[in-house]
Amino acid sequence: MANFGGYVKKLMAFEGDRPVPVTIRRYTESDFEALIDVQREAFPPPFPSELWWNREQLSHHVRLFPEGALCVELDGSGEIVGSMTGLIVGFDPAHPQHTWEEVTDSGYIRNHRPDGDTLYVVDICVKPAYRKLGLGKWLMFSMYEVVVQLGLRRLLGGGRLPGYGKVAGEMTAVQYVEKVLAGELRDPVMTFLLRCGRLPVAVVPGYLEDEESRGYAALMEWRNPFADRLGK
Repeated sequence: MANFGGYVKKLMAFEGDRPVPVTIRRYTESDFEALIDVQREAFPPPFPSELWWNREQLSHHVRLFPEGALCVELDGSGEIVGSMTGLIVGFDPAHPQHTWEEVTDSGYIRNHRPDGDTLYVVDICVKPAYRKLGLGKWLMFSMYEVVVQLGLRRLLGGGRLPGYGKVAGEMTAVQYVEKVLAGELRDPVMTFLLRCGRLPVAVVPGYLEDEESRGYAALMEWRNPFADRLGK
């Protein structure tokens, strides 16, 4: 296996009872086209195609914060089937409202702050054909390890609410989130984040141009259990 440097984790994912060997590692410039293909498959219309990664954005990721640029590939074929990207920001819980464009610099992360206290999730995606392997959860857990390694206070990110559009005429976005938390409704993204250990912080309007979510997102965090010990 090539030496990519930095974070490399080999593990077994499972399709039913069948183990599937995969590797989670930092992505590099040679992966860019494959990463764009993942986005194309993971976010079909009506998701805006202009929000798929471009090479300039990916170049900033690997240059400014390589620790937060992870991908998952199938051992053997080497096919990249998922990725997760983050940056470090300063976060004030008293003022949680923001947009995806503001906090991520529209995905270019030129506002990455190495002195910040929060790893912010820019994006996570897995090709639909491989989602049954639980790779999104493994990517999330891997980014938690980055949070611990860097001594940050939390992982934070806005989760789309793609199920909300179907019931938007019946309830507010806050009521929808409350029903998902109560187990009365299931949301493809929020329920996944809850299963990954993320907890809601706020409901954010106008977060992202997303028809299915009506522009809303659930801001959700995972707190570093060692942060207090580190004095962060």
